[in-house]
Amino acid sequence: QVQLVESGGGLVQTGGSLRLSCAASGRTFSSYAMGWFRQAPGKEREFVAHIRWTGRVKYYSDSVKGRFTISRDNAKNTVYLQMNSLKPEDTAVYYCAADRHNSISYYYTEEYDYWGQGTQVTVSS
Repeated sequence: QVQLVESGGGLVQTGGSLRLSCAASGRTFSSYAMGWFRQAPGKEREFVAHIRWTGRVKYYSDSVKGRFTISRDNAKNTVYLQMNSLKPEDTAVYYCAADRHNSISYYYTEEYDYWGQGTQVTVSS
């Protein structure tokens, strides 16, 4: 069992930056792929970023590519999402998730086994 706890959300102006953190419990964190998803009011949860267990392979949605960076520190059992050049359309609850199998279908919520409770990010215009 893995427990995930996100932090770092908040209110920021357009063009600003935030860094989200996701702390994981459990000794097997380093073998899991990790993902960030987000869900805006009235919308489905959508893929944002993914990082393999090695930390060397990363994927991003087109909407955040070039602005967001996912990283991980396996020694600290933590994955990060650095968000720069934020836009009002980035406003959502952000969730981290853990994938035990390092699935190739990393953009599907169904591929993830554990989820955090989410952290709110609000970007004002």
